[in-house]
Amino acid sequence: MRRVRYESTGGPLFLEEAPVPEAGPGELLVHCEAVGVTLPVVRKVTEAAKPIALGGEIAGAVVAVGAGVTRFRAGDRVTGLCFGHGYADFAVLHEAMASPVPGTASAVEAVALVRGGLVALGALAAARPEPGETALVTAAASGVGHLAVQLARARGAGRVVAAVSDRAKAPFVRSLGADAVVTYADEDWGTPADYALDAVGGDLLTPALAALAPGGRLVAYSSGGGTVQAYDLLVGATSVTGFQMARIARERPALYEEWRQELWRLFTEGAVRPAVHGEFALTEAARAHRLIETRANLGKVVLIP
Repeated sequence: MRRVRYESTGGPLFLEEAPVPEAGPGELLVHCEAVGVTLPVVRKVTEAAKPIALGGEIAGAVVAVGAGVTRFRAGDRVTGLCFGHGYADFAVLHEAMASPVPGTASAVEAVALVRGGLVALGALAAARPEPGETALVTAAASGVGHLAVQLARARGAGRVVAAVSDRAKAPFVRSLGADAVVTYADEDWGTPADYALDAVGGDLLTPALAALAPGGRLVAYSSGGGTVQAYDLLVGATSVTGFQMARIARERPALYEEWRQELWRLFTEGAVRPAVHGEFALTEAARAHRLIETRANLGKVVLIP
């Protein structure tokens, strides 16, 4: 089979031939039909001290199952998070991280919706939103952010403010239901928000916190890091909560399943529609990474093995 790999920090990425992996205990062997490109994986390629397996979101058909697997069998369509080599024709997916894909959805739609949607839905739940409140979503045009804009609206937000890196992204996020659009460079982010879902971190934490109303809540789910000054929280009686999807998947599988079903329901009803910026062949993985690195994407970036 083919897979994408690299040998030193920063790449380059290249395609190589490799043996088809085997499904171990509790694992599924999946024939990949779509692979999601995410910012955390792109950052690991450029920043990790040594090369890593390019994993992430995959969707496709189950080819074989390992010992102990009870929820799936060969022929089932699934999507989920792969921790090994995912940029490949075949990948291994742990049963606990796999979700069934309904017949009405394509593999590309599944990759664009499920993992990013679960993160967005989880971050939204961590913000404890009340009906009618104002939501602020950073990285609102990203693979997760564009779903967060729609989910905030579906969960009862009275107003949704989308924060983006470039004003040119405004028509896209408005088409998703954003009421207002600000850029990171704007001095004034408008009417204070009751809660913020932050996917950027770093230096953006300060203006994002400043954009909150008194008592506002910020949920950080970014891999970008950043530091929050305690005084900034005291002044506005604001709070910051970290959210990690992997912890929910491991420790609260029932809640994970509940959110997954809600996503597919909203998708079927047309309340949430995943947007795909582009589909790239495995040979174009470096191009797909550059698109994410430069924050030029509007929605999800997908590889098609």
